[in-house]
Amino acid sequence: METDGGGWTVFQRRQDGKVDFYRGWEEYVNGFGNLKAEFWLGNDKLYKLTSRGQYELRVNLEDFNGDKAYAKYSNFFIGDKSTNYKLTANGYSGTAGNSLKEHTNYAFSTKDKDNDINSSINCAKPNKGAWWYSNCHVSNLNGLYLGNKKDNRGMRWRTWKGSQSMKTTSMETRRKQV
Repeated sequence: METDGGGWTVFQRRQDGKVDFYRGWEEYVNGFGNLKAEFWLGNDKLYKLTSRGQYELRVNLEDFNGDKAYAKYSNFFIGDKSTNYKLTANGYSGTAGNSLKEHTNYAFSTKDKDNDINSSINCAKPNKGAWWYSNCHVSNLNGLYLGNKKDNRGMRWRTWKGSQSMKTTSMETRRKQV
């Protein structure tokens, strides 16, 4: 993708709600969807990609008014299966605010694999998503595609638009520029 100097590999894209992202662990490990439309590349592929050097992350957001924002992280890494694909995302810059701050250093959770720190619920279930939930979330880009609604179960990035659901999102990574 030719954003911010190019060289990005997109690993998540949401744009129209045609692909259901409320899925189980194995589907998130292996990936799903259509690379030309909505998809999740796969946690195993993300680990293999980000373990080959120093990587950065860019999150692109658009709301239903056409407003756009981004969050960029200069240090991005996904752990291997033994860590349940733990997220590292540090060195924030951008216009969307740091909605991954409370998710970094946490494992990935899905409706059938609870890795969050909330002892009373599996955060993936009430939030209808799969994410690096802590107790539960500040961002939830794999949540429900709800259209132009305010709902914590939607594709949200709290530091930018609160509980407002996004129209489009993409997450992309590239080897860190030196």
